[in-house]
Amino acid sequence: MIKRRQFPKSLVILCLFAALGIDLVNPQVVAQTSIKTSFAKSVAFTCNESEASIKAKNGPKISIGAKTIYIGYQQVSSQNQDPRLIRFDNGVRKWCRSDYETTIDDGRGYGLLWDGSNVLYGVFSSTGSQPGNDFRRFAKNGWLSSYGNGGGAKVAVIARINPSNGSILSATFVTAKKPNDGKTNSLAVTNLSWNGTTLKVLADSWWSPQRADKNSMSCTGSSPYKYTAIFTGDLTKVNSASAVNCK
Repeated sequence: MIKRRQFPKSLVILCLFAALGIDLVNPQVVAQTSIKTSFAKSVAFTCNESEASIKAKNGPKISIGAKTIYIGYQQVSSQNQDPRLIRFDNGVRKWCRSDYETTIDDGRGYGLLWDGSNVLYGVFSSTGSQPGNDFRRFAKNGWLSSYGNGGGAKVAVIARINPSNGSILSATFVTAKKPNDGKTNSLAVTNLSWNGTTLKVLADSWWSPQRADKNSMSCTGSSPYKYTAIFTGDLTKVNSASAVNCK
């Protein structure tokens, strides 16, 4: 008697789909694998520089296909820096933004997250509120709408940006607070991740990180504390926040 070889049904189905030319790759997984982040020491450049010149400075940038976005700052005076964001497509400048913050605040761009399409976030520094155009006008509906009390300590600003023209769609400040007087203390974002709905923010926070309700955490040991916050995509709310050695 001749025995017929039995193949698992799952294998038969896979072979059938392959024969028909049907792609079984989950499109959501493909979208996730295209997301890139870049964090590095901020570098200086102007909107008039070539891509080759900016690239050679080795600052934070993201390249996807023939498209590249660079973030940094321009030294506009001996003691003042303003943030810069520029995009090149096939080596040709598509746009450059020099209008995000034009006050005497020390504003520099140092982090990016981009999926090569419509999801783009930039991370900037701020050292205080100053008269004129700064990130507060973009963060009116943000989780934190301003730098807060005090000045000098370097905090973060996260902005959701339109990749087609560089316009800021929404923004929030991300800060820490001194426990003795409630003044703003330093916080630096170290990484971002995007799951299609929320933005996960990793940061180094000095006394003291803030909970989702904006109250200060109680911490032990020395800072900086490794801080994690989960933001809604529009940066208006923090769903959860935690920090190592803090509660």
